[in-house]
Amino acid sequence: MAKEPVRVLVTGAADQVPVLNLLMCSSNFDRSFTGDLIVRWHILDKVETLVWILMDHEIQRILGRSVGFAGQIGYALVPMIARGVVLGADQPVILHMLDIPFAAEALNGVKMELVDAAFPLLKGVVATTDVVEACTGVNIAIMVGGFPRKEGMERKDVMSKNVSIYKSQASALEKHAAANCKVVVVANPANTNALILKEFAPSIPEKNITCLTRLDHNRALGQISERLNVQVCDVKNVIIWGNHSSTQYPDVNHATVKTPAGEKPVRELISDDEWLNGEFITTVQQRGAAIIKARKLSSALSAASSACDHIRDWVLGTPEVVIAYGCLQALGFPWAYTLMAHTMYQLGSSIPFLSPVAKENGRLYKVSVQLMILAGLKIDEFSRKKLDLTAEELSEEKALAYSCLS
Repeated sequence: MAKEPVRVLVTGAADQVPVLNLLMCSSNFDRSFTGDLIVRWHILDKVETLVWILMDHEIQRILGRSVGFAGQIGYALVPMIARGVVLGADQPVILHMLDIPFAAEALNGVKMELVDAAFPLLKGVVATTDVVEACTGVNIAIMVGGFPRKEGMERKDVMSKNVSIYKSQASALEKHAAANCKVVVVANPANTNALILKEFAPSIPEKNITCLTRLDHNRALGQISERLNVQVCDVKNVIIWGNHSSTQYPDVNHATVKTPAGEKPVRELISDDEWLNGEFITTVQQRGAAIIKARKLSSALSAASSACDHIRDWVLGTPEVVIAYGCLQALGFPWAYTLMAHTMYQLGSSIPFLSPVAKENGRLYKVSVQLMILAGLKIDEFSRKKLDLTAEELSEEKALAYSCLS
């Protein structure tokens, strides 16, 4: 029997490079350079003055909604969904793509490309600037659109803009999305954006609201595999704790690598605590900035691919167990099928603290710090300090976000 199509929403789906080319060709722009990578254009007319900023070749409207940064990720993501990379080679999909009115023409161009690609699994495309139309009936929502912090902006300013965006989109999902809709927040600050979405979409189960740190997880796997010259698929049980920010804690204390002699602990094979506790952690924490410096664009392909990994493993599971501690099972805890770090609310403080999850029979279970301790898995002093630092940042972000709401 043929499967019913799954409706997948991607916000910020229009690639903004074509829009940018149109702007650059316009004679109405006064161009003033303020740095190697920052260009400002001023449009003067009778109605308003619009300020556009080109930051690392990406465009952002400074009027409360996002068009930049999301565009390239969404543009890379939609063909992966349409091809079956996310939900399987036998699952039809209907793509819902949302962007702001200014990007409507570019969004329609993405729709035309999807039609031209003739994806067999793609049963329909909804390309819209209307949030209600975009959210109606969606089973999976990938929230790529957001407002990034710019030079000279206060944290509260950027938080206020993201609170406004996610309050609006959460309200639309609450009223119009399918029951049991699964949500992945990609836009930063991802943890806090997910928290705001949770507040304004109370009917969506808390376990269904997640944020993307699979990118950080994959980056950590890549660093270990390169260091040991092994296949990335042979590295298991790397954990990302805390905030999706520079305070995140990539933890390899329970990680293993498949070798001809069997599975070996990462720390035993690398045998360099200085690297594992220093350069490895900072490399993962600051990888996004390094990519911007290298390619003059933020991560797009890797972010889109990681979002696909996140959803695929969440919906379909992984082919093998990646955490199999007998002590966890002895406590009645299910075998863990994935270590993608969903946003889970733990530590009794209702902060969106990234932690590993287990999946069994379609249910997600968080692997909290407390559970790991109860199971006899060591959380050393170094790790505890890292966890406290990132938890403190998340608490501050939560307080700031709620101050913007009030």
